[in-house]
Amino acid sequence: SLSGSDTGIGHALAKYLDSLGFVVFAGVLNKDGPGAEELRRSCSQRLSVLQLDITSTTQVQEAYLRVSEKVQNAGLWGVVNNAGILGFPADGELLPMSTYRHCMEVNFFGAVEVSKTFLPLLRKSQGRLVNMSSMAGGIPLPRYAAYGASKAALSMFSGVMRQELSKWGIKVMAIHPSGFRTGIEGTAEQWDQQEKELMENLPADTRQAYGEEYLLGLRNYLLHLPSHCAPDLSPVLGAVLHALLARRPQGLYTPGKGAYVPLCIFCCFPLWFYDFF
Repeated sequence: SLSGSDTGIGHALAKYLDSLGFVVFAGVLNKDGPGAEELRRSCSQRLSVLQLDITSTTQVQEAYLRVSEKVQNAGLWGVVNNAGILGFPADGELLPMSTYRHCMEVNFFGAVEVSKTFLPLLRKSQGRLVNMSSMAGGIPLPRYAAYGASKAALSMFSGVMRQELSKWGIKVMAIHPSGFRTGIEGTAEQWDQQEKELMENLPADTRQAYGEEYLLGLRNYLLHLPSHCAPDLSPVLGAVLHALLARRPQGLYTPGKGAYVPLCIFCCFPLWFYDFF
């Protein structure tokens, strides 16, 4: 069972796991959207598309009941918490509180609720819980205060659950991909909306401190974000597959070119050096 299958990693993962013969429950934000339609069209009969907005307790419960009905006594082998939002990447001081709350709501609370709801099914099968965190959730990256904080919360949750659930043979893994082109950046309309909110909430002295040129440059940064990201998602798909199938999965995966480099510098060098880097 996986969340956020409309686009990006979740969408690719649903197709990939289906092609390998898994019975996939693909949770989507919009069951009538193009992503959901594409899954129905291109995947096997084994795949079920579930309406799943992970911020809605009702939808999480309904998805749980549908999956329980389907798997019955077999239990469920894996839950992949993949659904996530990025928000507008900007300095932490500039981001409106709504961005912090929205990131927490989806990236953390949503994933926690899905995990708690589906754990009885994982306990039956001694299955796997896989949480899609981010490189930004393990190391501080400028302009990702809201997103990084929500993903760091998810990573810590994964670590604690890994310890607590081991007595039932449930294995918990966190995945920290580096930059991949997933469509999480959203659409131009969403940026316009978020940018408008960001600009309208700025106190005059903050605006002056950063300067108009810098503020206008934020949108430029966002527009160039996809060009710095790897288009090939296979390292992430491979990491999730290993997490689901390996006899001894790793607690933490860092798929992506050089994803471990900043992590190593962060862990092994003085902080001033990491910040400089």
